Amino acid sequence: EELKEKEKFILSADDKIIKLEYEIFNQLRNEVKSLTKEIQHVADVISYLDVIRSFAEIAISNHYVKPSFNHENKVEIINGRHPVMEVINRSTNYIPNDVHIDENTYFLLISGPNMGGKSTYMRQVAVAIIMAQMGCFVAADSANLPLFDGIYTRIGASDDMISGQSTFMLEMNEVNYALQHATKNSLIIFDEVGRGTATFDGMALAQAIIEYICLHIQAVTLFSTHYHELTALSSSLKGLTNLHAAVVEENDKVTFLYKMVPGATNKSYGVNVAKLAHLPDSLLDRAKDILLEREKNPSVTLSTIPIIQQVENKKSKEPDWYKELKDFNPLESSPMEALNFIYQLKQKMKEGE
Repeated sequence: EELKEKEKFILSADDKIIKLEYEIFNQLRNEVKSLTKEIQHVADVISYLDVIRSFAEIAISNHYVKPSFNHENKVEIINGRHPVMEVINRSTNYIPNDVHIDENTYFLLISGPNMGGKSTYMRQVAVAIIMAQMGCFVAADSANLPLFDGIYTRIGASDDMISGQSTFMLEMNEVNYALQHATKNSLIIFDEVGRGTATFDGMALAQAIIEYICLHIQAVTLFSTHYHELTALSSSLKGLTNLHAAVVEENDKVTFLYKMVPGATNKSYGVNVAKLAHLPDSLLDRAKDILLEREKNPSVTLSTIPIIQQVENKKSKEPDWYKELKDFNPLESSPMEALNFIYQLKQKMKEGE
């Protein structure tokens, strides 16, 4: 009977423990509830300190600078950098760029080759402004910025298959939203607007959009394009100035400097970029022939150079070292002679690139 009493006591103790735990939980919950405002305030302070500490850490480790602000819609960034690209490409020297915008020069029309840095340049301006207005230092040597009431962008391309909208339709919708909502105190960034349709349609729309912004909105705008004809608008539209991505062209090779410099350019170097992608040589030669033909006679609709002639041209363009390689017989050469031949051949191949 004594064992039964012990068993009853133990079983009842479990119930008492559960009941006591629940009472303690309710008491703690009520105490926490009564301190809701205080706890939320502490959480706000901690989150604020966490953000400020993070800002300070990245500012120190990445050499950011404290921005200043003005009321003249003036953007002055010296040696600005894209904070993400800079971190990703730490192994290479990031090329900084300056930005000079004021009320007399508020529209930057940016031309130049693919891979020349146009999109990165525009993005880094937007990122610098966002970072400054959220209270963070910016990736630059110095930055004097206005306060913008909004940033409107059209960058990238994607189809909306669900709604049945094409890339170009999405582009036009985003452009329209920007034009409807932007003010003189806004920032507009348009990356190659108009490229998603026929050449003349796209160029006409791009020119009309540029004129609309300059005449009706006058917002700070960065607009990149491959329609080089649009660079002539700088002579008729007040506030528009041309920039282009600098390149060095030497012996049919193009070196991208990733530097935005004043003035316009009339070349996109698309064939050169295709060469970097290692497209077939015969294809690249054909593209060059077509490009030269169209540059000589812009009104021509199709290239008149036959494909047979293209193949013949390709054969005639065989490098000098090609014949030497065909004539070389390794069985009649010593190991040292073969090694020297390979070394000389490699040097000639480098010279011919």
